[in-house]
Amino acid sequence: MKATRIQLADGVYLTYLPARKFKTSLLSAQFVTPLRQETASAWALLPAVLRRGTVTYPDLGALSAQLDRLYGASVEYTIRKKGENQCVGFVASFIDDSFAPEGEKLLEPSAELVGELICDPVTERGRFVSAYFESEKTNLIDAIRSQINDKRDYASARLLQEMCAGEPYGVGRLGDEKSAEKLQMKKLYAQYGELISTARLELIYIGSADLDRVRQALASAFATLPRDGIRDIAAAAPHPARSEVRTVTEEMDVTQGKLGMGFACGSTDHSALLLGNTLFGGSSNSKLFLNVREKMSLCYYASSAYHRQKGLITVSSGIEFADYQRAYDEILRQLEAVQKGELEDWELDGARSTLLNAYASMGDSQGKLENFYLGQAATGQSESPEDLAAQLRDVTAERVFQAMETVKLDTVYFLKGKEAVE
Repeated sequence: MKATRIQLADGVYLTYLPARKFKTSLLSAQFVTPLRQETASAWALLPAVLRRGTVTYPDLGALSAQLDRLYGASVEYTIRKKGENQCVGFVASFIDDSFAPEGEKLLEPSAELVGELICDPVTERGRFVSAYFESEKTNLIDAIRSQINDKRDYASARLLQEMCAGEPYGVGRLGDEKSAEKLQMKKLYAQYGELISTARLELIYIGSADLDRVRQALASAFATLPRDGIRDIAAAAPHPARSEVRTVTEEMDVTQGKLGMGFACGSTDHSALLLGNTLFGGSSNSKLFLNVREKMSLCYYASSAYHRQKGLITVSSGIEFADYQRAYDEILRQLEAVQKGELEDWELDGARSTLLNAYASMGDSQGKLENFYLGQAATGQSESPEDLAAQLRDVTAERVFQAMETVKLDTVYFLKGKEAVE
């Protein structure tokens, strides 16, 4: 599946992915704006408020009725973090024209609805509907507060927050509770006008319609979109590695400890680092999983993730409080084993196969394709999954070891119980 990327207007881009294998078409409209602590909660609230109604369909009932007329189409709002940018907007799914009853065309009315949600929201007295604003503001605050309920995700977020303190990458996609509580309807409406005027708009279409038809449908749907002083997307600045490891310990009423470890990567050989991270903790055949979790039973779970945009690797693990030092030491020992090339014959091929299979299967999911190409656009990258797979095939063992040798421990985050014994 070959992607075509074109510019439709000032700061408006279309990524077109022709596909006849799916029974539905996907249309994504995402504003990409630099991630900032002071605006993250406002941008997270905005699509939720816009999804409540348009001038033509002023409430959820009217919107649902229109979606029913489009044979059960769906439009969901999204809030995502890509590199040091925040992406907010909508993803629509509707029956592909090749499967629509009696040859009905659904692309145009679906695109029109997405365009109206963005460009023509329902208002009262020149601002958002008060009831919609207050309801969605409450939902946002609840969502931010509920993040603590999943201690695994919470610990991973806290690690990044502490490791990248003062950097945009440390800001969560929903912002923070304090900022969300301060949001005011009048200001949010003004910020809405600023966002749709100045932020880059990334449009992604996956379906059977030809490019010219998609272009015309979107040009019509977004004909009233204001464009003035388009801001550049934020390029992720490399994390400045610490000279001394920072350790942060937090106490909470938990029965299982959460040990997070953040590493700074000194190499820019991204393919080698991706493969090295997969060997280290990025798959069920990794050293962390097979040794620290399975063989030594030091962790309930143990995995690592490579953050390409920031040059970071983070480890997430669940442990008994008393096993902190043993788990800490063994995680570092497994990293050292990768750095020194202490591998079984099958490990490198297995890790490469895992990643190649992931790239190959991406074309089977519209959601994965949309998320991938949005991430590429939002971080200034242009490679396709096929390009990345080809790069991965060329990575030698020596390149992996050299890249992983630059990986240094930067920050440690430990969530322990209030009664935990040191």
